[in-house]
Amino acid sequence: RVREKQEKRHIMSDAEDRVEEVEEASSSAGKRRRGRGTRRSAPVEDVEGPAKSVEGWIIFITGVHEEATEDDIQDKFAEYGHIRNLQMPLDRKTGFVKGYAMVEYEAREHAQEAIEASNGSKFMGAPIKVDWAFTAGGRAGRIGAPDRRQ
Repeated sequence: RVREKQEKRHIMSDAEDRVEEVEEASSSAGKRRRGRGTRRSAPVEDVEGPAKSVEGWIIFITGVHEEATEDDIQDKFAEYGHIRNLQMPLDRKTGFVKGYAMVEYEAREHAQEAIEASNGSKFMGAPIKVDWAFTAGGRAGRIGAPDRRQ
């Protein structure tokens, strides 16, 4: 028990030291950061560009024809790389596609190639838009999302 108490004190003192270091670093930078995810090495400025999901790089496709199937999307986007996951939500009432799909690639290069080659192209007679599903700078890079930054 004595050893457990010593370990707890040691852990608590380490945590207090880290909190003080973070507070000092953030106060000197002019911005105070709190909560989960706050680290000493975390950059204060916003980062732009695509963000990786838990398992891979996800692209968001809008303008998908309502009668498109997962096989149609798979055939179109498999030429750019191995597709790890494909999601194409259906409308509950009609059973048709809601008009968008998400494709997950293992490699960023494959997702980037799919975006560059497919954005603005025609798919089943309708133009589609393809972009990153997640961006590191927030919602600004999303299709249809308003740019809230001034």
